[in-house]
Amino acid sequence: MTSLLVLGGTSFVGRHLVQAALDAGHDVTMFNRGRTNPDLFPGVARLVGDRAAGDYAALSDGQWDAVVDVSAYYPRQVREAAAALEGRVGHCTLISTVSVYAPSDEPIDESSPLLPTDGVDTEVVDGDTYGPLKVLCEEAARAAFPSTTVVRPGIVAGPHDPTDRFTYWVRRMTRPGPVLACRPDAPVQAVHARDLADFTLSVTERRVDETFIATGPTPGGVTMAELVAACATAASLDAPDVIWVDEAFVAAHEVPLPMLLSSDAGRDGLFRASCARAGAAGLRNRALVETASDTLAWDRDRGGVPLEGMLDADTEAGLLSTWADGVGGG
Repeated sequence: MTSLLVLGGTSFVGRHLVQAALDAGHDVTMFNRGRTNPDLFPGVARLVGDRAAGDYAALSDGQWDAVVDVSAYYPRQVREAAAALEGRVGHCTLISTVSVYAPSDEPIDESSPLLPTDGVDTEVVDGDTYGPLKVLCEEAARAAFPSTTVVRPGIVAGPHDPTDRFTYWVRRMTRPGPVLACRPDAPVQAVHARDLADFTLSVTERRVDETFIATGPTPGGVTMAELVAACATAASLDAPDVIWVDEAFVAAHEVPLPMLLSSDAGRDGLFRASCARAGAAGLRNRALVETASDTLAWDRDRGGVPLEGMLDADTEAGLLSTWADGVGGG
């Protein structure tokens, strides 16, 4: 492969993919709205269009060895992109999600049942529709392109993460005082964005017509306690003072703890996903503490911007005081 078209490419996963492709010497073209980080990758060709409005006119000319779609949220977008590129792209790689899987407390793999899509006819993306719409995106890509790789990551972590789910935990370890957390034995998985990008590029280069769960950092994931410990190590904190409150307290006080799933949600299996197939195909996960260190370095560079919707210091202190007073979850 020498020429790559990236649908997206300037936000998070896409920007790491573009960087990996440039480092590998590929000729990269990006197609996006031109609004997010417009000064990023100044030497890369940019085609401007708005997928939400069905504007693919900029793709009317040109030919590429492969396209990587990191920005499709509903199947119309996949079908329209495929129609615009018909006959001028040899392979498609679609970035999907482990959220396509039906709830399960048992570890999942690529053969696990997917969410049903019957009656899903919407372009409103929320907690209920995100997974089914991604299932339909996968189906649309496989129907439209001669060969297709589907990559299903779980939580993606690292520099430029717009969700700040993982960033919250590593930043929290840099702040003094007891840390409020829940479910120390809860399973957690997070793949470094650069590891995901390297793997995505590799299977795209080889035109691997397959579906992969791409998460990490170890088979079956780690526990929340291990994640907290890795973030503490990255922050040079030897022994964090973690107060493990119970789930009833979290629910009663609506505590916004990122990456925490309720034990009765029946979704722990999605954080115990097997990435054995991806590992055999070349996925290499760095140590979780390295992901935490990279994330912390980036977070410090951006100057302590507020983490929207996350637990702030004063609220956390008040909740811990309530917990200590025995009010708890009831």
